[in-house]
Amino acid sequence: MRELNVSVITDNLKDMCIEAAHYLTDDMKDCLNSAEKCEESPLGRQILEQLKENLDIAGKDMIPICQDTGMAVVFAEIGQDVHFTGGSLEEAINEGVRRGYVDGYLRKSVVSDPIIRENTKDNTPAVIHYDIVPGDKVRLTIAPKGFGSENMSRIYMLKPADGIDGVKEAILNAVSEAGPNACPPMVVGVGIGGTFEKCAILAKKALTRPVNKRSDVGYIAELEEEMLEKINNLGIGPGGLGGSTTAFAVNIETYATHIAGLPVAVNICCHVNRHSVRII
Repeated sequence: MRELNVSVITDNLKDMCIEAAHYLTDDMKDCLNSAEKCEESPLGRQILEQLKENLDIAGKDMIPICQDTGMAVVFAEIGQDVHFTGGSLEEAINEGVRRGYVDGYLRKSVVSDPIIRENTKDNTPAVIHYDIVPGDKVRLTIAPKGFGSENMSRIYMLKPADGIDGVKEAILNAVSEAGPNACPPMVVGVGIGGTFEKCAILAKKALTRPVNKRSDVGYIAELEEEMLEKINNLGIGPGGLGGSTTAFAVNIETYATHIAGLPVAVNICCHVNRHSVRII
């Protein structure tokens, strides 16, 4: 049994919040560079150049990539041989988010009640998803989610008879409805299977998979490539102003489901697709 003081979780998450707000992951940088070279629309290329310039300024001057620094979503994969000491794990996670947003001068966008809407002034609480896994390590992923793209996400409770064609239609419908509101080029996370809530979590987690890594499941990898091509043929383009780069990637995760259902969730993220990962 490995003992781990929860203060380590707090310290790491503080740094991860600040890191994710100011720097893109390498896979996202590569996508942006590649898209600029391949974009067919002159206006689209210009917008991609501006996005790259914005990214350079953000990293150099420590200014957030986007003014909407999001609501913190944390995936905590916890080894079953880890014993936490020093307090509550959940409180430690939220304290890390609080320090990251307060000390990092990041915009505080969370309200304590969805109707009363009083700002918590420190961007907590985070949305936390826990998984217990073998081993004695803790893998933390933080994905600050801006709501321009989050508001464009959709869940479809399809019938089994709708099949894979119904899944394709749902994905294209969600992206078409999102249009420029999701700040394209976007990354499209898709969850298929499970239940109403499970497919949504799958879609969210799919966004944290590197955009240059396809699914290990053969037919799903093919579906990812097919949907990316079809989305980019919609012509929405960078900034929604037309072009051949509407999405950088389509990442799909699946799970077992009930004989009577085919849940599909589409969680759209904007062109920055911010996230940071650490193994402790």
